[in-house]
Amino acid sequence: MSQKYFGTDGIRGAANKWPMTAEVALKVGMAAGVVFRRGKYRHRVVIGKDTRLSGYMIENALVAGFTAMGMDVFLLGPTPTPAVAMLTRSMRADIGVMISASHNPFQDNGIKFFGPDGYKLSDEVELEIERLIDSDMSANLSPPDAIGRATRIDSTRDRYIEFAKHSLPRHLSLEGMRIVIDCAHGAAYKVAPEILWELGAEVFPMGVEPNGININSGCGSTKPEKLARKVHEVRADIGIALDGDADRVIIVDENSKVVDGDQLMAVIAEFWKDEGRLSAPGIVATVMSNLGLERYLKSLGLALERTKVGDRYVVERMREGGFNVGGEQSGHIVMSDFGTTGDGLVAALQILACVTKMKKPVSEVCNRFVPVPQVLKNVRYESGEPLADKAVKAAIKAGEEKLADQGRLVIRASGTEPLIRVMGEADDARLLNKVVDSIVDAVQKAAAN
Repeated sequence: MSQKYFGTDGIRGAANKWPMTAEVALKVGMAAGVVFRRGKYRHRVVIGKDTRLSGYMIENALVAGFTAMGMDVFLLGPTPTPAVAMLTRSMRADIGVMISASHNPFQDNGIKFFGPDGYKLSDEVELEIERLIDSDMSANLSPPDAIGRATRIDSTRDRYIEFAKHSLPRHLSLEGMRIVIDCAHGAAYKVAPEILWELGAEVFPMGVEPNGININSGCGSTKPEKLARKVHEVRADIGIALDGDADRVIIVDENSKVVDGDQLMAVIAEFWKDEGRLSAPGIVATVMSNLGLERYLKSLGLALERTKVGDRYVVERMREGGFNVGGEQSGHIVMSDFGTTGDGLVAALQILACVTKMKKPVSEVCNRFVPVPQVLKNVRYESGEPLADKAVKAAIKAGEEKLADQGRLVIRASGTEPLIRVMGEADDARLLNKVVDSIVDAVQKAAAN
């Protein structure tokens, strides 16, 4: 059964347009309240958000929905997504909510849910919420004396700071390190620089002046160019770029070279293997991770298990297979020893721990393998299903035949934007570009019809 509201990562869309309207958010809160109201005790929900202007609207609508169902709401304010997941568990909440569209521009917003265990919801639970959204929930409304209360929590930042610092080995200090941190004017604009400073680093913060509309604008993990220039300007040892809700990270080394999530996973996997900390002989990543990562892990005696795109699917496979490291090339790094979802800052701290212990520059530590040539192109479409077009299917089949066993293709519709993503990789870069371009051309023609 296809989902009407939920996509790859919660509900997402342009703010004040369906489905990201106050009306829908109200119904989402009511529906989730019904699903997670599982006993006669006083139920509670924690709600965090990033810095988008529309967050106020969505937050108030959700509060109305949850309190109407008799749930007490604890408002966390601007908070990283991993902090919401952590606080859902530590505060014994029945459900956690993050209002964010992650790396998307400010015009978009989204609603992500976490269950009482801190993990994202299963497809089955999401479908149950969807069923209720479109139903009459008046019979589930709480009586006047049982309506929920809303309380703003001020200790969120301190609790997450201590949580993140405790992910590092005891007595490890970042003293003497010069670190540029780009918070994308997002949810971690206060906590990230403070954590690094408290650990002893000399910190150069960027993207820490949110105004509601500048989140992810020319900055953050999807736009690391300014960070790279700043690292060169201040002669920093490392640059760290988070996205709008701080669940992903991209690193810039001392030479201003960008390091993606695949290299970061390789660093952590090798370091943890040497320390005997890997809970399984491998890690989990998505179909988008570079073939070079897979080959490198194999040389270490480690496997790379692939899932479809989305950190929730990575986490599901990690739980099934007993893995404690996984993630995505985009910078979602999940370490189940510390949390239940991607945590950009904690991942960056693990890299800093490796750099500190190895006493080598970031450029050396984070250069574990040579990536296989990879090309990713996006084609925007307005409506329809371009991948169902006969000409597109033929182009994909022809491309697969040309690459044969020399490479691979991954063509998929984005779960968060109206885009068709065409990714290919092969040792022969010239052949790869021809194959990808032919598929992109076919998709563009289909999208124009």
